[in-house]
Amino acid sequence: MAGELYVVATPIGNLGDMVPRAVEVLHAADLIAAEDTRHSGRLLKHLGIEKPMVAYHDYGEQRQVGRIIQALEQGQKVALISDAGTPLISDPGYRLVRDVRQRGVKVIPVPGPCAAIAALSASGLPSDRFSFEGFPPAKSVARLKKFAALADDGRTLIFYESPHRILESLADMSQAFGGDREAVMARELTKAFETFLVGTLDEICQMVREDANQQRGEIVMLVRGAPESLSVSDEEQQRILKVLMEELPLKQAAALAAKITGGQKNALYQLALSIKS
Repeated sequence: MAGELYVVATPIGNLGDMVPRAVEVLHAADLIAAEDTRHSGRLLKHLGIEKPMVAYHDYGEQRQVGRIIQALEQGQKVALISDAGTPLISDPGYRLVRDVRQRGVKVIPVPGPCAAIAALSASGLPSDRFSFEGFPPAKSVARLKKFAALADDGRTLIFYESPHRILESLADMSQAFGGDREAVMARELTKAFETFLVGTLDEICQMVREDANQQRGEIVMLVRGAPESLSVSDEEQQRILKVLMEELPLKQAAALAAKITGGQKNALYQLALSIKS
């Protein structure tokens, strides 16, 4: 009989968030597949659990995957954990889950902490519709392209970001979404220095720039979705833009035209440039 694969959530900072069922499952597991065995080893030691461990990555060595599959085929219980939070949420695991499901192995989720959901729940941003986008691309050109593709999305957008890239990422968000877009930066969730910065993207960027402490730790960025389009025709947008350009600098004219028509500020600015030239 095939074994069982348990997908086990672990704390994102506060060890008190480890749910009792997760502890029971890890105690009962025959093998634990971890993103980083050294990191997870400290958690298991804290819980008084001594079990065989294997490192697992979605693009890891086939030998490691083979050991997990073999254990399951022998009827063993395998627990999959990540460094923190719920496995597969911007962490390794989905290829393993898909593979073992295709083999008829039972996959059992053990719910618990998730940084994206924890941040959303306390952000004050709309939570009825949201999109988790994981880590943005590391390079600015690709990152801007990614953000631009999401600029019209009406859902609350959730990103993870590295502390050493947060300032650059915030600047790119301001450019793609507009600096006046409402946002929340959640940092070091459940830990001693947990912080929520609330404001526009420009305001949050300024706060982070002025406080080096905000450029440390684990970061979740939440950006409010785009407002609903007013369905103003292209011709009407152009007419309004031309009127505003007679009285205002191009950037201000484009920004005000966007607010009036529901159009995209960046697109209207490019249109203003072409009209002027």
